[in-house]
Amino acid sequence: MMDRRRFMAGLAATGAAMAAGTASTRGQALSGFGTAALRGAIDAAEFGLRPDVAEDQSRAFARVLAAAAGREAPVFLPAGTYVVADVPLPRRLVLMGVPGATRLVQGGGGSLFAGDGAAHVELSGLVLDGAGRRPGKGVRATLELAGVARLVIEDCSFTGSAGSGLALARCGGSVARCTIAEAANFGLYSVDATGLEISGNRVTDCGNGGILVHRSAPGEDGTLVTGNRVQRIAARDGGTGQVGNGINVFRAGSVTISGNQVSDCAFSAIRSNGGSNLQVAANTCLRSGETAIYAEFAFEGAVISNNVVDGAAKGISIVNFDKGGRLAVCSGNLVRNLSQTGPYESSGAGFGIGITVEADTAVTGNVIEGAPRHGLQLGWGSFLRDVSATGNVIRRAGTGIAVSVVEGAGAAVISGNIISETPYGAIVGHRWGKPATGDLALPGAAGFAHLTIAANHSD
Repeated sequence: MMDRRRFMAGLAATGAAMAAGTASTRGQALSGFGTAALRGAIDAAEFGLRPDVAEDQSRAFARVLAAAAGREAPVFLPAGTYVVADVPLPRRLVLMGVPGATRLVQGGGGSLFAGDGAAHVELSGLVLDGAGRRPGKGVRATLELAGVARLVIEDCSFTGSAGSGLALARCGGSVARCTIAEAANFGLYSVDATGLEISGNRVTDCGNGGILVHRSAPGEDGTLVTGNRVQRIAARDGGTGQVGNGINVFRAGSVTISGNQVSDCAFSAIRSNGGSNLQVAANTCLRSGETAIYAEFAFEGAVISNNVVDGAAKGISIVNFDKGGRLAVCSGNLVRNLSQTGPYESSGAGFGIGITVEADTAVTGNVIEGAPRHGLQLGWGSFLRDVSATGNVIRRAGTGIAVSVVEGAGAAVISGNIISETPYGAIVGHRWGKPATGDLALPGAAGFAHLTIAANHSD
């Protein structure tokens, strides 16, 4: 039998080796600090910063951060509450706390921190509490950072923001494993990112949006939005989809949105306006108030694949060919349990539609069940060009496939689909929002030069 003392000594040695390895790995991650940063953290008390003091300690906190930058050392804040406001961040900072126990509370009308042009900022294990204070003029969020070349925010919590939780401009790096809750406006807002990853976060109960990836002008962005949970997003500012979305892309190109769980949003679970080369893959979208997944307006290139949509007014829309929206693949999605009731009075085709596409798009291998208006809608009036709908399964829809037969509509191929339980027809030509033909899937149905309809199975 192994000697107990030898066994415990072995465990201690193993633990020490693991700690050393972790320290080495973390040291490599602290770009610009190196392993020297881990030899001794700044003692905040040395600069008069004390936990659980009622008065504002912004000056003492600023001195701590400046000293840390000068010494290339991290700052560790013990558990407790620190009241600060508008503290300028140095060009290099590593600030660590005890997760859930080190609390920075906003003491003024600006933001907790502000920084522009930093080389490296790393925050971990902090609770950032906006305390319900209204942001000052020009301030959007409890934490605002701009121009940070290497940003790492991990295992932090954002709460109590009367604006947004976190606002980033021109930042690269990552925001990971954070909780952002009950922000009055947006949870996380990024504009003009320079290589950002937003992963593994929980964003809940925000007033106008969950995670937003925007650009000030159309261009490549490359942000990765992966593995987040976004829940209960409202649209307090109203409108028809400008706010109220779980994950929102605006003018940002080459954004990947994958593996997220998004539920109970006032409008879309995932909405991209003008985002080219978009990928939306393997997300679960539950109980969306309007269109669950949207690629709209002046985009070129979108791949929407292998998502689950359960409960929405519309499933997936890839539209606005009139504004330049074109070129997409919509494949392998499961869309079910749609409603004809939306958050506003629709002036177009209405709600209760599984998948809607307009231009230069392949729609293949999707399964749609429970779309009370149409399973698929191909084109809107004259806005139809080069659409292929093949190998889809459509069940329990009002009309299986509605396709535009308006003068000027472009080519569409409809083949190899299985369509069942569609009381208003399997495949019906539409002029804008109104049916204009009988069932085109029936033998001997009158054809249209721009349509190829073949080898579909309907009951």
